[in-house]
Amino acid sequence: MTKGYAIGSAGLAAVVLFASFLQELSDKCKATTGAACATTPITFSVGDPYVLTGLLIGGICPYLFASLSMESVGRAASSVVEEVRRQFREMPGIMAGTQKPDYGTTVDIVTRAALKEMILPALIPIGVPVIIVLLSFWLPNNGGAKMMGGVLIGSIVTGIFLAIAMTSGGGAWDNAKKFIEDGNYGGKGSPAHAAAVTGDTVGDPYKDTAGPAINPMIKVLNIVALLLVGYLVH
Repeated sequence: MTKGYAIGSAGLAAVVLFASFLQELSDKCKATTGAACATTPITFSVGDPYVLTGLLIGGICPYLFASLSMESVGRAASSVVEEVRRQFREMPGIMAGTQKPDYGTTVDIVTRAALKEMILPALIPIGVPVIIVLLSFWLPNNGGAKMMGGVLIGSIVTGIFLAIAMTSGGGAWDNAKKFIEDGNYGGKGSPAHAAAVTGDTVGDPYKDTAGPAINPMIKVLNIVALLLVGYLVH
């Protein structure tokens, strides 16, 4: 329920930011003498190739962002597994209860991964608007502004539904494992439990990492576009 509330609020915020983008774009057009949109307002028609291209780019951004986030979790988890195995090999007293594990090293691995692995995904909501602004200097008929509008709408629509699918789907996989561990479908040690563990391995980053992270992604994308709107009018 909390994740659903966060997704809904993010969608609403993104729509408000898009409305601000349209208003700011209109104001810049009116204030810029000689601009192609000074007398003719910019319209966002699905039949326009620039708008359609923007919709496709914006629609794929949440999927690319989510896939990179999932891969980041996988790499970080693999590093933690290797560290745990190393400690078991070099500190046999852990299993016997005579030694304490080195928690600090594991926490350090996770913290470093959280900072390092999110660099590339974070470049998506920042880099895409910047690239469109650069392209706008060569696109005629305010093609850059139309493409940017398409990107924002595409990211909002697919981002909201992808976030819902990932958070609810991940939660279902997580609860399925708990349901089986309560004794259903053979309980622990059964083939159903082994399958549920695999599903939960995917479900946890689905509902805890990639899904919730889409919310700030679509908002940052809209904010960056709003900040750069002045460069779209020529």
